[in-house]
Amino acid sequence: MNEYLPIFVGDDLPEKGCDDGMYCLETDGAQILRTNLLHGFLSCFAFMVVDKGWMTIHYNGRELTIRPNDLYIYSPGLPVTVLATSDDFHGYCLMADEHVTIEAPSVHDLVHLAYLPIVQLHEPKQTLASDAAQHLLLKMREIIGYLHSDHIYKGEVLRMLYSIFLLDLQNAQNSAIVHRQTPQRVEEIFIGFIRLLPNHFARHHDIAFYADKLHISTVYLSRVVRQVTERTVVYYINQMLIMEATFLLKTSKMSIAQIADHLHFADAPSFSKFFSRLNGMSPKEYRKG
Repeated sequence: MNEYLPIFVGDDLPEKGCDDGMYCLETDGAQILRTNLLHGFLSCFAFMVVDKGWMTIHYNGRELTIRPNDLYIYSPGLPVTVLATSDDFHGYCLMADEHVTIEAPSVHDLVHLAYLPIVQLHEPKQTLASDAAQHLLLKMREIIGYLHSDHIYKGEVLRMLYSIFLLDLQNAQNSAIVHRQTPQRVEEIFIGFIRLLPNHFARHHDIAFYADKLHISTVYLSRVVRQVTERTVVYYINQMLIMEATFLLKTSKMSIAQIADHLHFADAPSFSKFFSRLNGMSPKEYRKG
């Protein structure tokens, strides 16, 4: 986990407090602005609850302001920039490794929660009732206490607390998330697709590849993703491609032709046409802007 933790806590990552793929901490404006020092995507799930002040972030092409009692959920693979915070900003942030989250027993029952920012990219923020927000903050403080303890069963306790946190989180969001009765097999296929996507989207843009990996037909995979998310398989592949492209255009010296080749487009014009269609401007214009 240390590869992404420094963007939250600075270069002086404490020796204690990071355990079993999980980290939780209090954060203020100065700390959260350090996220901009490392350009890239976090390889973790992050849950933040604000208890004082506000912060504004640029997330997936939108500006969002997060205030007290707001819950913000980050999923792996999305670029985020902190634009500003109030002087009195204060919150708690719980980060959990992608593998730890996916393997958590409660995730199979919480597929719409765990992947909410992927399923509903337009709204990763929820405003909770004050008592619900305070309850989550209490759980996060409890996790911090165990992270810094010498409890001989610390790992087991942390995994249990994380599952409880997810369950409490779902309970707090009952009024905000539309629940559907999703068969277990459908959930398993959807989670399988989401796990494949970050590792293969750059090379494989076709539905058939993912369906074959999951040992199902393209028609069935398309039906499952549509059932769970009301979006298409191609939509998710394209979202990953466009986020990787914007990241490379802003942070690398690769030419547009090299980026097109890296993302396995037929040629630079094909990549430029794709980028312009999804981003509203050409790669060249985006890089200059």
